[in-house]
Amino acid sequence: MAEAKRVVLLDLDGTLTDSAAGIIASIRKTYEEMQIPVPDDAELRRFVGPAISTSLRRNDVPEERIEEGVQTYRKYYSQRAEFDDPNQPGNKVPGNLFNSVFEGIPQQLAQLREAGYLLMIATCKPEYQAKPICEHFGLTDMVDGIYGASKDNTRLTKEQVIRYAFESFGFDAEDGDRALMVGDRWTDADGAVACGLDCLGCGWGYAEPGELTEHGAYRIIQKVSELNAAVQEYFAA
Repeated sequence: MAEAKRVVLLDLDGTLTDSAAGIIASIRKTYEEMQIPVPDDAELRRFVGPAISTSLRRNDVPEERIEEGVQTYRKYYSQRAEFDDPNQPGNKVPGNLFNSVFEGIPQQLAQLREAGYLLMIATCKPEYQAKPICEHFGLTDMVDGIYGASKDNTRLTKEQVIRYAFESFGFDAEDGDRALMVGDRWTDADGAVACGLDCLGCGWGYAEPGELTEHGAYRIIQKVSELNAAVQEYFAA
């Protein structure tokens, strides 16, 4: 009989990478090009995490222009090199590379893999965007799989991404497989709850005060250095 899987599902933006600057810069460009007033700074920060279409709807983009907004955002985020590269001054990059891995994440992931956990990135970012980002920042070789939203918007929510990931790598709770969602926003907590999972909240990400608790995260850690120990404690219980 095969050994039961111990799976750690990892959000990308705000959990593994500090991506807010690139997302917000791309959103600003999107609103400017569409000639719609740019949301305030607090609302712009709320774009990090949920599907872009969800945030556009919440911020004054008419329904008939949502697809235009999504495509404009994707242009600035993944195609057009408009922004100064924080890792190579003087170089221009698209929004998705205006980004960096949180300090300590590689070491924490290495410890978890050494302990035998399967590490799967589960993000609401479209998969075709997530995979090149992970490759660029060296995350691909640190995890066992990368799963994201679909380009055609038929798979958008964290719940849908988690179920897609489970189906892809053969997760079966009835055979004893266990999983934990690790993320920094309400979308991660809601997606976990919808799939019957617990969510470990990451306090270094982009959640507003009280957000993760209100959406059902069972525990919140404040430092990247706490990740490995928190996961080990969860699966030992």
